[in-house]
Amino acid sequence: MLTPSQQLAQDGVAEQLTTPNYAVFGNPIKHSKSPVIHSAFARQFDEEITYRALSIDIDQFEARVTSFFAGGGCGLNVTVPFKERAYAMADEASDRARRAGAANCLIPIGDGRLRADNTDGIALVRDMVATQGWQLSGRRTLIIGAGGAVRGILQPLMAEGPQSIVVANRTAQKAHDLAEEFSDTAIPVSGCGLQDIAGQTFDLIISGTSAGLRGELPDLPDIILSDRCCCYDLGYGAEPTPFMRWSAGKAAWAVADGLGMLVEQAAESYFLWRGRRPSTSEVIQQLRILMTV
Repeated sequence: MLTPSQQLAQDGVAEQLTTPNYAVFGNPIKHSKSPVIHSAFARQFDEEITYRALSIDIDQFEARVTSFFAGGGCGLNVTVPFKERAYAMADEASDRARRAGAANCLIPIGDGRLRADNTDGIALVRDMVATQGWQLSGRRTLIIGAGGAVRGILQPLMAEGPQSIVVANRTAQKAHDLAEEFSDTAIPVSGCGLQDIAGQTFDLIISGTSAGLRGELPDLPDIILSDRCCCYDLGYGAEPTPFMRWSAGKAAWAVADGLGMLVEQAAESYFLWRGRRPSTSEVIQQLRILMTV
């Protein structure tokens, strides 16, 4: 096994010990926009950092995390398929990471110890409320999907006071199990199969399926969108996603993709690491332009 300094040199992050270095670990990772986003944040504060997207072998995650921080790493983002393993490595965790059982942000807290956080849910809420201008309180909410992406957004979403949340998934039992984990809150949460939502009315619909993240559309039954129903896809792309097109076809009042959420979760990570909260609106616009070029 390489020493921490050798691993950092191989990754290309041991340029100057005085330059704070950060990274995102994932597999696959080559299409990550995180380096562009964090570089833009650093420019806002006239700060110099390094931030790289690194592809990690599936069986090397824990060793690479240890090497990264032992070699002076200042903060780490984690994406699929490592979020649960990142949470398991941490010595302490935020409430939102504990409820998600997963972490997308690791923070060194001294003496080789790590704190886990999950910035996905708060990022979703900030994008919907601050950027999109949506009101979430009192909404009859449908979440399509019951995987890790949905688990990560539930607690911050529930904190906004929706009227109810229905988690619908192709495999009904998975939705039931997830809803049961969040049954200890004041917000009614139920789980069911996709076909069980036929004929129901919703004010807010969030697509968080793995199919949606691959640019596919799950087999949705005929449901009713209220007059001011808002539809949000956790996925994003240069073109409207299949779920966004479905939402427009159902005459949704507002439709958005997850690009804003991507930038907001990065901004929350930057704040946790460096104590400064970046502005996100211009970065979102810049990414949107780059995606269409």
